[in-house]
Amino acid sequence: MRSTPGLVTALALVPLLGGCFATGGASDTSPAAGRLRVALAVPPVQALSPYSNDATALGKLSVAEGLTALDRDGAAAPALATSWSRQDATTWVFRLRKAKFQDGTEFTAASVVNALEHAGAAKSRPRVLSDVTLTAKADDAGTVTIKTKTADPVLPLRLASPALGIFSPKAYAADGTVSPVGTGTGAFVITKLTGKTQATLDRFDGYWGGKAKAAGIDVTWIADGAARTNALRAREADIAEWIPTAQAPLLAPDTRHEVSSVRADSLILNTSSGIFADPALRAGARSAVDASALVSSVFSGYADPAKGLFGPAIPWAAGRRVEVTGRAPAATSAEIRAKTQGRALRLATYTNRAELPEAATVVQQQWERAGFTVQQDVREYTQMEADLLAGKYDALILSRVTLLDTGDAVAYLASDYVSNGVYNIAGLKDPGVDRAVAAAAAESDTALRQQAVMQAEAAILRTDAVVPLVFEKVVQGIGTNVEGVALDPRERSLITLDTHLG
Repeated sequence: MRSTPGLVTALALVPLLGGCFATGGASDTSPAAGRLRVALAVPPVQALSPYSNDATALGKLSVAEGLTALDRDGAAAPALATSWSRQDATTWVFRLRKAKFQDGTEFTAASVVNALEHAGAAKSRPRVLSDVTLTAKADDAGTVTIKTKTADPVLPLRLASPALGIFSPKAYAADGTVSPVGTGTGAFVITKLTGKTQATLDRFDGYWGGKAKAAGIDVTWIADGAARTNALRAREADIAEWIPTAQAPLLAPDTRHEVSSVRADSLILNTSSGIFADPALRAGARSAVDASALVSSVFSGYADPAKGLFGPAIPWAAGRRVEVTGRAPAATSAEIRAKTQGRALRLATYTNRAELPEAATVVQQQWERAGFTVQQDVREYTQMEADLLAGKYDALILSRVTLLDTGDAVAYLASDYVSNGVYNIAGLKDPGVDRAVAAAAAESDTALRQQAVMQAEAAILRTDAVVPLVFEKVVQGIGTNVEGVALDPRERSLITLDTHLG
C-alpha cells in the first residue's frame, strides 16, 4: 500500500460487522470492480451542505472545489482559479480555468459570483466568513474581482475553505439550502445520498484535472469507532477514517497509519451563563485538569499534552508561544463548593470520536475531586450542535481541526473566540481578545502574523474560556490493496485522483 506522503486489551471481543458495504446480497461484502468502499465517522448534519461541518466530507471525497486549494506547506495553490493578483489592500483579481460542473454546465465567473453571494447570505454563515465581508464581480467569463470590506491579506487561503466550494447554479435553492448532489466540479459526482448513512459517488469523466483511477466511491457513515475498525478488519471497507486509539492495536501494522494532525482536543467553558460565567470557577476548573493523564489512559500514546491552542503539527507555534498573564485567581475546593452549592454543571461531548467520552469521564473525576458536581451529556454531534451554539451546556470537550477553515490560524480564532464569532461556543465576549485577533488579522507579513496569532492565543487562554487538553495523532485505517490515499494533517483530503485499488 502506498499513501501520499506528508498529507498524511481493548475491544478484541467485539464481533466484526457484517454487510455494511454489501454490493450484492446481504452477505455479499465483495467490492464492485474499481470502486472504493469508505467508512467516514461523522454523519451529515445538513445533507452535505457546504455551509455546515459537512463541507469537510465534500473535500475528502473530491466532490467540490474552491477557487484555491492548500498545498503541502499550507500555502494557497491553484484550483478553479489558475492564478491571482492583489490590486490594492482590498481588491484581488482571480483568473479562472476552463471547467465544467458535474451537471454539464460551464464553470464561469458568474458561477463564482453566484456561489460567493449565496455563502455570504447564508442563514448559517460559513465560519470562514466570520471575520470578513466580501463581494465578487465578474469581469468577463474567465476573470472575477473579489473585494473585501477591510484588508484581508490571506484571502487566497480563505477561498480554499471547503465551505466556499463553487457549485452549479441549480445547487442553490430559493430557501437558502445548497445541494452538492451532481452539482460540484470535483473528480467524483454524488449520484445518491441516503439520509445520514450512505452515499454513492461515480467518477466524473469530465473533470478538468483528468480521470480518477477509481470508478467510484461507496460511502457509509459509521459513527461508532469500533464498528469502523471492524469494517476494515472484515474487509468490508477499504478505507476507515479516525480509528480509535484503543482499537488501533487490533489492526495489522500495514493497515494502520499514524498522521500528525492539527486537531486539538480542548475543554470549552461557557463564559456567558451558568457556573462558568464566574472567572474564578473557570480558573478552578482549569487548575483541576491534568491533561497528561489523558495521553496514556485515553489516547494510548497517540497524543501530546497541549500547551496551547496550536500543537506540534504547526511547526512555527512552539517557538513563538507567549506567556499567559492576568488570569483570574483559581477558586479553591472550598470556594468551588460554596459558589456552586451542589449545583451540577453540564459537561457535554460526542460519540463520533471514541476517545472523547472516555476523556469526559476522566475530566469529570478530576473536577469532582476539586469540588464540582458534574453531569455528563454524551450524544452524536449532529444531535447537539444547535444546543452547543445556543449555550445550553456549561462545558464541552471539543475535537477541533484548528486550521480547517482557511489554513490560516486567524480565521479559527475569529470564528471560535471573538465576540461575534459564528462558532463561539464559549460565548466569549472579551475586548482584549477581540483586539488581539483583529491585530493578527491585519498583519500581512507571515512571521509577524504568526507572532500576532500567538499573542492572541495568550489573550484567549487568559480568559480560561478554553482549557487545552491534547493534540491528537490521527490513525487512519487503509487496506493493503489501496494506493494513493492522502494522509493530510489538516484532514481536508482523503480520496484523490490517484486513490485506487491495487
